[in-house]
Order: sequence, then C-alpha cells, then structure tokens
Amino acid sequence: MPINFAREIEKKTFQHPCYNCIAHKYARMHIPVAPKCNVSCNFCNRKYDCVNESRPGVTSGILSPEEARDKFKIVKNKIKNLTVVGIAGPGDPLANFEETKKSIELIKEECPDITFCLSTNGLMLPAYAEELIKLGVTHVTITINAVDPEIDAQIYKYINYRGSTFVGPQAGKILLDNQLTGLRYLTEKGIVCKVNIVMIKGINDAHIPEIVKKVKECGAYMTNIMPLIPVKGSVFENRDTVDESELKSMRKKCEPYLKQMYHCRQCRADAIGSLNEDVSAQFRNYKKNVISIDKSEKIYKDDNKTGKVNRGYRFAVASSSGDYVDEHFGHVSQFYIYDVLDENIKFYEKRDVERYCNGQQECTGHDDRISGIIKCIEDCNGVLVLRIGFEPVIRLHEKGIKVFQMYSTIEEGIEKAVKLMSQVDKSSDS
Repeated sequence: MPINFAREIEKKTFQHPCYNCIAHKYARMHIPVAPKCNVSCNFCNRKYDCVNESRPGVTSGILSPEEARDKFKIVKNKIKNLTVVGIAGPGDPLANFEETKKSIELIKEECPDITFCLSTNGLMLPAYAEELIKLGVTHVTITINAVDPEIDAQIYKYINYRGSTFVGPQAGKILLDNQLTGLRYLTEKGIVCKVNIVMIKGINDAHIPEIVKKVKECGAYMTNIMPLIPVKGSVFENRDTVDESELKSMRKKCEPYLKQMYHCRQCRADAIGSLNEDVSAQFRNYKKNVISIDKSEKIYKDDNKTGKVNRGYRFAVASSSGDYVDEHFGHVSQFYIYDVLDENIKFYEKRDVERYCNGQQECTGHDDRISGIIKCIEDCNGVLVLRIGFEPVIRLHEKGIKVFQMYSTIEEGIEKAVKLMSQVDKSSDS
C-alpha cells in the first residue's frame, strides 16, 4: 500500500466517529439510497416510515442518488464538522449497487475529500469490492454473525444470490464464504474494515469469540458486538436480548483478540450528526419538489425549476421481500410503494397494513380490514399482486385503482403496468 494512501486512510479513520471513540466531535451523514436487501435476517423489520425509532434499517424515506446529493449539500452547509458519508441501508448497499455507486459519484463531485463508508451483509462483496475501492470507499462494515453455516441457518431465513434463493446451512455457507473472501480482499488493499456482530442469546453468543478470531485472521480492524433488538414483526421479536453487563463482558472477553467498539449507537439508516446527537429530524422536510398528489395523477415540479409539470404513476406492490411481486392481496402486511415519472421507477416507502386473510376460512367478512388496506393505498394508481379475490378487485375499482395480477420482479411488473396504463390514458385522451 502506498505511503500517501496509508496516511490518508489513517487521517480518515481518526476523523470517523464509528471507528474512533475520540472522534465524537466529528459528524456523519447516512444516506438511505438502498431499499432492497438480498438477505432475510430473523432480527430485521425494515420499517421505513417510522420517525421515532433509532435502530438500523429505519428511515423516514428513501432518496434517489440525486436527492442524496442535494440533501448532502444542505447538510454540509449547516454541519461544518461533517466528515463522513455512509450508506447503511435501509436494505443492503450492494443489493442496490447502481444507486450506491451513483450517490457516491455525485457527492464526490461536490466534496472530493469527504470520507465514504458503507455497511453490508457481505453477500455481494466479492463481486463489488474492487469497484468500491475505485469509487474511493475507504471504510467498510460487514455484519458477520457466525463463522459456522449451521449457526447462520438459525439467524437467516434465506438469501437471494445471483437469481436463486437459498436456505439453511447452504445459504449460510454461501454467505460466510463471500463475507470472508470480501473481507480478506478489502483489507489486503488497505481498506479499513469493521465487523458488526449481533449477539443473540442461545444462538451465537457462545460462538462470538470464534467469530472475532476468524475475522482478525482476515484483516479486520475492529469488531462491534451489538445487542439484539427484538423488533416487533421480526422472527426474533419475542427473543430475550442481552443486558449491558453481558454485552460489556463479551466485549472484554474478545478484546485480547481484536480491538472492540464500545460507543456504537446502532444508528438509523438516515442518521445525521454526531453519535451523541442525531439531528436528522431537522432535515426531513428539505424536499420541495413535490407540488401535489392527486389519486389519479402525480404532479412534480421539474428539477431545473422551469415550472414544467409531468404526469406520473404510483403503485402499491405486494411483495414478501422487496424483490418480486409474489404475495396474495389478502396476505399482505406491508406494501412497497413505487413512483414512476418519465419512465423512471423510484422506490418511495413501505406501508404497514393489517392482513385480512389467514386461511380459507378467514378470507371473507372482513370489510373493515379491506377498507383499511384500500385507504392506505388510495393515493395509488394501481396495485401489483400475485393473486387477489373478487371482492377487493371491485372495491379497488370503485376507488379508481387498477389491479395487475402477475409474478415477476417488481421493476418488470411496474414496467408492464405502466405500459398498460399509458395505453389506456392515450385512448382516453383521444
């Protein structure tokens, strides 16, 4: 590693509040540009629109790369001690690599000296490690919760890897191999890598020292052992978490092997400010480009401030993972909301609903629940589902919401729906 590059990394690490406990006077900004995830963790429930929670995976909204750049400029102007831009979700940055790459490039044009870091589950790290280095990312955090595929199988429901879904120890082995391969490669190239470990009672707690020893062999700079947060709606919502003394004891136990992080705040995906003072709420209403939203069409102001307006569409998508249109309307507990403007598809938010169908005997007679679901998505032009019953189709039709039944990726499904709706709009205009 060249001496100048090593000195630059050392300086950036000194000014990075997550990597240096005495860097509390410096601020960081997390940009939530990565909504999709390729790993289903049993401890995760990515509730995007909750503004009162502080935990990984939570954000008040998703930004496009251009919006991230614009928000960065505002934040940088107001927070003079901002030294770090991080991408930590709310999904995985490498499952949204084009958005991640574009965001870094745009912000780097505005501020070449800013430190870029990202947090990843590591599944796609071998595929993108070299590109991350070329982009100028100097710090990478990898979450590694086990170095035994059998233990991983208890922590992860499934992984989506190169178009296929894997479960159990097979999923654990693929994930672990990629995590360690990516970690070795990055550290050999001089990138500073931190490893996050979620401490889960009865599953990986006794195994954590082995994780720390292994990641040290692979070049990790430090490990951050974090307590499980039993999030409502996750598989582990009723599992006990560790208390402060248990957490501290584990960190002390692992300290002889590798440097430990003691000051983690388990930050939101849109956190802004120092670790001790998250000021992200001050910047949540910075966007002024949306003029109005009508249930039949969305009107936006053009970015060049010409006052030009364009038609767009909003869709509610029934998806279990955020990748495919694969859920029955009656089984949905969360809709993925997407906006389309000038053929550009952009994730907007996630919305919780109360599912009304829990089996063949329970799928009728729930007018109140169906009404609640429709009210939740009444600003949408269409809904994409795997299957849907006759009654909700009629109710949606009455609200002017078109229904599209299919099985496809979300992007392909929205493209099909837009094409069909555009044809209808053209025939209506003529």
